[in-house]
Amino acid sequence: MQQDNRTKELGTRPIGELLVKYAIPAVVAMTASSLYNIVDRIFIGHIPDVGTLSLGGLAVTFPIMNLSAAFGAMVGVGSSTMISIKLGQKDYQTAERVLGNLVSLNVIIGIVVGVLGLIFIDPLLLFFGASENTIMYARDYMEIILYGNVVTHLFLGLNAALRSTGHPHVAMSATIATVIINAILDPLFIFTFSMGIKGAAIATILAQVFSLIYVITILSNKKDLIHLHSGIYGLKKRIVKNIISIGMSPFCMQLCACLVVIFINKGLAKHGGDLAIAAYGIVNGITFLFVMVVLGICQGMQPIAGFNFGAQQPDRVTEVLKKAIILATVTMTLSFILCEFFPQYPVMLFTSDPQLAELAITGMRIIVIMSPIVGFQIVVGNFFQSIGMAKKSIFLSVSRQLVFLVPFLLIFPELWGTNGVWISITTADGIATITSALMLWHFYRNKASIRAPRTRMASALKRVFFHNRVTP
Repeated sequence: MQQDNRTKELGTRPIGELLVKYAIPAVVAMTASSLYNIVDRIFIGHIPDVGTLSLGGLAVTFPIMNLSAAFGAMVGVGSSTMISIKLGQKDYQTAERVLGNLVSLNVIIGIVVGVLGLIFIDPLLLFFGASENTIMYARDYMEIILYGNVVTHLFLGLNAALRSTGHPHVAMSATIATVIINAILDPLFIFTFSMGIKGAAIATILAQVFSLIYVITILSNKKDLIHLHSGIYGLKKRIVKNIISIGMSPFCMQLCACLVVIFINKGLAKHGGDLAIAAYGIVNGITFLFVMVVLGICQGMQPIAGFNFGAQQPDRVTEVLKKAIILATVTMTLSFILCEFFPQYPVMLFTSDPQLAELAITGMRIIVIMSPIVGFQIVVGNFFQSIGMAKKSIFLSVSRQLVFLVPFLLIFPELWGTNGVWISITTADGIATITSALMLWHFYRNKASIRAPRTRMASALKRVFFHNRVTP
């Protein structure tokens, strides 16, 4: 079958060509995904009379969205990684059942998270930094996002599965389509229908609905070796356990991001008020665009590393890691140059308020100081995740957010006010990168983990993934 040929090339085609083939669609998709959120912020920031407060309200919703995304990432990344490794092992039956379990888990978790979020929405928003001036805007946006939570989870999860089953260009097309639809619907609902920030949320969910239908259609193609069909959706204990185990790293990363944003918003609210929170929303949108490019490179690396680790080809695993690190470093260096020397240009897209723009420019210049080395940190964490070494990946995710960043957020703002928040972020990035380098050095020093004899590597794989196929 065509899909079988697509997956086989992961173990035979030159690594450079493969990384280009898989990373470019993923980079475009991730960049488009970032633009997708940026488009919302640009339009919201220009709502007459309330643009600045709306941006503040939107920034307050980030922790809730991160919390929801944490569960989606756990299922999506865990499933797609497991699919890649099972395809490398030629265990197609289990790979297909993983795809079915991905759908079932996303539906269940999407409903539960959405309902709980709606029940406790006001206490959550207040806890995450909303003020009496911004809570109404945050609530208007977040309620609609939570109503469509299942759609969001399914779209992101199945899009990850597309890449692992040999459809990187389709995954890219689906994400780009979502951005384009959202960009068309945003001004229609926000301005033409006079729905304000609520209109931005409606446009977001509708765009995802259209793209989800497209993704499901592609994954239901019976000609593909791995496709959606009846009989694969029943949850299997061992599959669910492994999905969660592998996906625990991105879950922890997103969960930590949620907790960290609480401290960031609290610090900004205390020392700079709603305006400082709105500035963070702008800075986060701009800098995260480059991070998403790096995450796209990591997504391109993931099926290649996962397949070759499963197929016991360690040299190819090492080669794709090196190339991914180089691309990520170049990307984040470009981020440093733009945001350090020309910050006024991207900030102008979001606001015409001179005070807000000044706060955002100052914050961005501080945050990007460590950007040239941050790409390395992101790739290494994703590399460990891609080859099923969840504990290492989880440690890197949690240490950067909680062990390093939170203490700084408690101390530095008391010393330097709003600037202390920005300094905390860049300091934590530097320490986390050094930690990642030490862990990678230790990993390769103990070469048995990547260059083990076949028997030892098989034993290691058995500890991470069950080898017996799951029967119907």
